[in-house]
Amino acid sequence: MTGTLNYPEVPVGAILAGSARRFGDHTALHYYGREISTVALYERACAFANALISHGIGRGDVVAIHLPNCPQYAIAYYGILLAGATFSPTNPLLPPADLAFQLADCGAVAAVSWVPATQVLLAVQAQTAIRLVIATDREQATDPAHRVALDGAVDFEAFHADASTVDPAVPIDIHTDLAHLAYTGGTTGRSKGVQLPHRHVVVNALQYACWGSGSVPVLDAEGGVVLDQTGPEDEFPTRLGTGVAINLTPWFHAMGTIGALNVPLLTGSTTVLHERFDPGAYLADAERFHVTSMGGAPPLFGALLQHPEFATRDLSGVRSISSGAAPLPVEMIKAMQRRFGEDVVIAEGYGLTEVTMGATIGPGGRSAVRKVGTVGIPVYDTEVRIMDGDEEAATGEAGEVCIRGPQVMVGYKDRPEETAEALVDGWLHTGDIGTLDADGYLSIVDRKKDMLIYKGYNVYPRELEELLHGQAGVRGAAVVGRPDVMVGELPVAFVVAPGLSEDDGQALLAAVNELVTPYKRLRELYLVDEIPVSAAGKVLKRELRERLVDKQPATDG
Repeated sequence: MTGTLNYPEVPVGAILAGSARRFGDHTALHYYGREISTVALYERACAFANALISHGIGRGDVVAIHLPNCPQYAIAYYGILLAGATFSPTNPLLPPADLAFQLADCGAVAAVSWVPATQVLLAVQAQTAIRLVIATDREQATDPAHRVALDGAVDFEAFHADASTVDPAVPIDIHTDLAHLAYTGGTTGRSKGVQLPHRHVVVNALQYACWGSGSVPVLDAEGGVVLDQTGPEDEFPTRLGTGVAINLTPWFHAMGTIGALNVPLLTGSTTVLHERFDPGAYLADAERFHVTSMGGAPPLFGALLQHPEFATRDLSGVRSISSGAAPLPVEMIKAMQRRFGEDVVIAEGYGLTEVTMGATIGPGGRSAVRKVGTVGIPVYDTEVRIMDGDEEAATGEAGEVCIRGPQVMVGYKDRPEETAEALVDGWLHTGDIGTLDADGYLSIVDRKKDMLIYKGYNVYPRELEELLHGQAGVRGAAVVGRPDVMVGELPVAFVVAPGLSEDDGQALLAAVNELVTPYKRLRELYLVDEIPVSAAGKVLKRELRERLVDKQPATDG
């Protein structure tokens, strides 16, 4: 275990409340010309909370957010929590069947939706418990005076325009009341609701905020969480209230909600939101806003390194770089170190939704030992061990990564057997394979059995295989990943379908891709005579991956 913190016994809303009082008119969010201060964000979140309460939505209720990153997301997120309700993040690109399942499973009674995706939500509403749909769009994100007119939905700004901006002060049991009900897939692709009380969210946000800034948490006079920066400036040069970062990490992901929403508020940083990744636009704004940190998944850094302006833009303000979601290639780390110099801290982290967001990260201070190729050491109050069956693996030996700490989930919603399998004597069994060195640095050497990671997103082969098996003429199917330095892994299918031509195979690929979220789409499909299996009938995916070596790689689209 790497040190300890004294965590205030407060709900998640205390993060925003403390930040509003500490940083006031300091810009919290910048969205295409619109700026929102921490105090304005708090006031609008309080209004949203009071509006929910006036509609009979509060403690014990689940509210889904079906939005991309935008100012409305942050307002709704904190408003939901201040009302005592539970936040459930939902990817706005989910296909109808997946969206209906998730909304029904979480029991959401209300949803905040993005107009381009709201019709999909309204189409499945009857399959859920949702009785209130609140809609917003990009025009409203830049101009709050804009109103949305959509049958079956209430306009976001009108919904809370006249509500009180005073914190409703709803009593919350931080240890039992859920703040997040976030969905993650297992190795089978079966989506599960991860239950995270307020305590877990506050703890994990503080673990990372304090780690990276050299701070400790304290309470202000009114019970808000603030940080006291005890680390020296030469070690932690980004002082509280001075950080600036461009964020592309979706807030509907754990890394986004904790690392790119709660942590920046705690540290008083300004977050510049971009709708999509455009390397040129990213670098232009990095120079324009004089960013102090850069964070994201490896594909972001791969694209930046290949852009001609990466070497010419003024990025002298960058003091730290963080990466997560997938291993960052060593060559990328070395290239960035050459670009930014040895004083810039480059740190990789490791986590999953079941630990709220994260469990390890590279040291945050400039002088600390960093080990390229590792995902760092456990954050405060967190233990990691490597298990080989029922025994702890020897130092440097590979085994299953197991985690124990105050941020580990309480369990999966309505899945006692899967909870019992994942949580054993307080330890979360991740299914990931890793090693620990003598200094406690964790390296991830393999992933959950078949799971692929594409641009930081989990892709589950079985889901794609089931869809392939559902197509006419398909007798067998297996999906594996083709390694790609830019995006992680590209899903590739091997299909047994006698009588189908190559053109039929491409039509099959297109048909399956119509049924899934864009990041899950197959990039290649090969028609084969048979799928290799072991004597026990298990598909030998290793052999399929080896076949890809001799095949022309796909290009990511």
